[in-house]
Amino acid sequence: MPRRSTILQLPEEIRLDLDRRLISGGFSNYQGLAEWLNERGFSISKSAIHRYGKEFQEQLDSLKIVTEQAKAITETVGDDENDLADALTRLTQQKIFKALLDLELENDGELTLDKLGRTVATLNRSSVTVKRFRAEVLEKAKATADKVAATLKTKGMSDETAANIRAQILGIAQ
Repeated sequence: MPRRSTILQLPEEIRLDLDRRLISGGFSNYQGLAEWLNERGFSISKSAIHRYGKEFQEQLDSLKIVTEQAKAITETVGDDENDLADALTRLTQQKIFKALLDLELENDGELTLDKLGRTVATLNRSSVTVKRFRAEVLEKAKATADKVAATLKTKGMSDETAANIRAQILGIAQ
């Protein structure tokens, strides 16, 4: 089994600072980053930083591509039913599950199936909460649109204009 990355063993604040430095430096100057870490008491080779930086850059590039594709899809076909968010939730659940399984193998079973199950359950609750919130917002928007349309009619606006305004309000919420 391969050794765990020395970068991943860094304290979170140092690793996050390293990530920022990698991004702002255009994923270069690995020798300078090794020296910076050494000044903070962490002896990590420039090769280890390069391996980590290469993987990190690939992940960022993939994320940018996926984000651009998702944006293009929603601009082209819309996302009235929140299908894209549902798909992203499922993808995220799958990736986390795989990562957790990999972590379990790395740590000789330290992570139990019970913990994995609780993590998946938490993700599922999150998805249900988002759907519930969306339904509540839509209901409130419908009620508000109905009130606005009724008020406009009492102020002398035509039924057609009031209906158009109501449709525009609901178009935002859906």
